[in-house]
Amino acid sequence: MKIAVFSTKSYDRQFLTSANQGHGHELVFLEPRLTPQTTALAAGFEGICAFVNDVLTGPVLRTLHG
Repeated sequence: MKIAVFSTKSYDRQFLTSANQGHGHELVFLEPRLTPQTTALAAGFEGICAFVNDVLTGPVLRTLHG
């Protein structure tokens, strides 16, 4: 599964890459926070990973789903 990982820091990349070993997901690490303005970065991904400072309002979720 191709997953966009928003709001990533170096320690997130290290931990998630290690946790993904053996599972085969394609993790694409993005530094920008998930916001209404950055939802387009998720185009073409099967899933996203959001962190506490990302914006997961109704409009953002509808855009991601659409």
